[in-house]
Amino acid sequence: MSVDIQSPSLCLGIVGTGAMGRGIAQIAAQAGIRVLLFDALHGAAANAREAVVATLAKLAEKGKISADALAAASTRLEVVRRLDEMASAQVIVEAIVENLDVKKQLFQQLEDIISAECILATNTSSLSVTSIAAACKRPERVAGFHFFNPVPLMKIVEVIDGLLTAPWAADALLALGRRMGHSAVRAKDTPGFIVNHAGRGFVTEALRILGEGVTDFREIDCIMREAAGFRMGPFELMDLTGLDVSQPVMESIYNQYYQEARYRPSPIAAQRLTGGLLGRKTGRGFYDYAEGKAAGIPPIAAPTVLPDRVWVSQTHPEWADVLRDIAAAAGVTVEADYVPGSDALCIVTPLGADITTCCVEQGLDPRHTVGIDCLFGIAAGKGARRSLMTTPLTAPEMRDAAHALFAADGSAVSVMRDSGGFVAQRILSCIVNIGCDIAQQRIASPTDIDRAVNLGLGYPQGPLAFGDALGARNILAILEAMQDFYGDPRYRPSPWLKRRALLGVSLLTEET
Repeated sequence: MSVDIQSPSLCLGIVGTGAMGRGIAQIAAQAGIRVLLFDALHGAAANAREAVVATLAKLAEKGKISADALAAASTRLEVVRRLDEMASAQVIVEAIVENLDVKKQLFQQLEDIISAECILATNTSSLSVTSIAAACKRPERVAGFHFFNPVPLMKIVEVIDGLLTAPWAADALLALGRRMGHSAVRAKDTPGFIVNHAGRGFVTEALRILGEGVTDFREIDCIMREAAGFRMGPFELMDLTGLDVSQPVMESIYNQYYQEARYRPSPIAAQRLTGGLLGRKTGRGFYDYAEGKAAGIPPIAAPTVLPDRVWVSQTHPEWADVLRDIAAAAGVTVEADYVPGSDALCIVTPLGADITTCCVEQGLDPRHTVGIDCLFGIAAGKGARRSLMTTPLTAPEMRDAAHALFAADGSAVSVMRDSGGFVAQRILSCIVNIGCDIAQQRIASPTDIDRAVNLGLGYPQGPLAFGDALGARNILAILEAMQDFYGDPRYRPSPWLKRRALLGVSLLTEET
């Protein structure tokens, strides 16, 4: 059994005409599909149609679509006042409230109206597709069809196979998503699907770092933007989304996975939610906002007194050479001996380990030792950012001398307290590890995981490609060091990552 998705007479029904329903209606109408709009709230469907037509008119004014395309798409949008008027639809998408019982009831009503071939799709972002389907007489035609807001701009849709979904139903929705101009990826019915599942590492590990007192939220955001290449930092993102949205999602996925440590939320976000510090929408979140803009913080000038002598650890020779060149360019004497002199600033380059552990293992004086992240932020100059870390005993004059050294070429420097793994190392290793475990669970293909994350979350790269770019063995080393230090299963490496790192192959490599 199948639906001819490419038919010019295809009819799509949309139940629920809020922001998501309107967005789906717009891209469907623009793709040449007849759209039936229904909403249980009186007048809502008509208002939605007017809003979509107005949006299309603005696109025409800007020259993004033609006047003929505007007229054609507008005629394809039809308002129906009763649910039974959906009988002619070949596919129906519900975009109503995120309530499992309400969705089940709607699908049961629709089954008495629609044809035997009609596909029932849910736009749920957090509920079980299998649970919704199980309430239906014909669960095999029920699947997930999860778009992201705003639908016309977020060019990704997740097609979800519930346990009871027939392959033909999901195949048809994949084709429909592509016909509407979106990248369509396929996933199994698991909490968070692909995108919301993969996004657990970015925010939750940033909150963990903040809660550990390693540095403040502004420095974390700066590092993730300027060193790791993200468009915004995790705290900027939470303020944009709103903690009333992001915190319940964190708790929901954590609990749906039976308190899986990798997804553990933070009491920091829960407390701020209770206090009403939601972000931009309330004028105050992690940042304070005036007229929609975050209040600026004046930059603090870097120290200028350079160290007299520098000794660089040979743990990673390729990084040591770069650091010696930086010191030499600043006019600082670089020691070449195996053991540092008594007055030298000692610089270590850990992967996942904290600076204290490096001091103990390498026999260094913790008062004279700092660490620098060479996996992220070793680049020099304006717009670059380097991460510098101290031990609990690092002397202030040594800390400031190291800061001056690494800022001497115009680079910004974030100075932080000791941590197992630097900020970017910690967050990126968690992102890559979760992406690997999504692949390990066969929730989606490696390429679909990366494509969904690129388009759905706007990361610089998908988690698996990120791991390849940074080196799977480096990511594995970071996670193993952090797990050893913290004793937390949160950092246990995914089998997918471990095997591919040991074999030296791409994380995007599927099993034969």
